[in-house]
Amino acid sequence: MGAERSEQVTVAFHGVRGSTPCSCPTLQRYGGNTSCVTIEVEGADPIVLDLGTGLRPWGDALSEVGVARVHALITHLHWDHIQGLPFFAPLQNPESTLDIYGPGEVGETLAESFNRFMAPPFFPIQACELPATVRFHDVIHGDFDVVDAAVMVRPVPHAGPTAGFRVTRAGVSVAYVPDHQEPIERPHEVDEGVLELCDGVDLLIHDAQLRPDELMRKAHWGHCTSEYAVEVARQSGAKHLVLFHHDPSHDDVELDRISFEAATLAERVGVNQVTAATEGLKLSLGSGI
Repeated sequence: MGAERSEQVTVAFHGVRGSTPCSCPTLQRYGGNTSCVTIEVEGADPIVLDLGTGLRPWGDALSEVGVARVHALITHLHWDHIQGLPFFAPLQNPESTLDIYGPGEVGETLAESFNRFMAPPFFPIQACELPATVRFHDVIHGDFDVVDAAVMVRPVPHAGPTAGFRVTRAGVSVAYVPDHQEPIERPHEVDEGVLELCDGVDLLIHDAQLRPDELMRKAHWGHCTSEYAVEVARQSGAKHLVLFHHDPSHDDVELDRISFEAATLAERVGVNQVTAATEGLKLSLGSGI
């Protein structure tokens, strides 16, 4: 497993929306780009969680500082988690390398799945035609190292093959479960693999897309409520819960309300801290904080 070090870790949110990117004026405060979060330590390769449209602005900034290698952990292949890949600026640099870890579709490798969505007529070129080196690694259950980080990956209940990740870097643990099906008939039941990912983590980034009144109508979407996200944090002993994967129909005012109600519930059940993810949010964890 990756060695733990006493350093500062920065977790940055570049895209926090679920399902589809949106640019409505009423959604600007929380942001409209889709799933993309980075875990960074100064002087080391960055790790990025999902490749949604938030990848593009982060990639533009990354190109300016000349980072040559990036490691991506993707949860699944729905559009909102991979759509940023073709627009990731470092991929235009032949000296850059992108290693992508995650599950392919049933019966396909991860590389085969990517080459099916990123190909004519849906997109002008395939990943193999980009100037940079792109390498795919099939994972959905296991433990492995990525640069200086220890990574745990487990299957998560959702629509189609979906992974969740736990990344331990410089002594800081972050669990990332952006798409998680709430068991409607068993509201206090949490998948064993999810609890393993989230057990005692410093930071839990978790699906909170639906309101309770939306859950029954959208049960087949594979998402959950902020109340269920709090329940996952409570059962796992997570120290800080970040509500994530906001629904495109939930504007800034609605998300303010959802966040307030989740924080109130969390205080009542013993969860220390709840934050609603916003685009541009940066959390510093580890020594010196």
